[in-house]
Amino acid sequence: MTTIQYLVRINRDSGSDWAASVPDLPGCVATGKTLDSTLGRIERAIELHVRGLREDGLPVPRPSHRTVTPRRTKREVDFYATVEVAA
Repeated sequence: MTTIQYLVRINRDSGSDWAASVPDLPGCVATGKTLDSTLGRIERAIELHVRGLREDGLPVPRPSHRTVTPRRTKREVDFYATVEVAA
């Protein structure tokens, strides 16, 4: 089985839930009370997003973001991870 690794942006503001977004898949987001639940939800969100694109006959964007330059933000936590899903 072929897989794709997408870069995922993870962040959390003080007093807020975790949030995840995928720069290569605009609109593909997930939130959760814990980091683990957020990562699981963004993985499922990516799979659903990719499936929806295929069902609509649209091309699935290949990951273009492989590295990022960290920058300071006002967020309490702001980092990147990769999530691997079936291609």
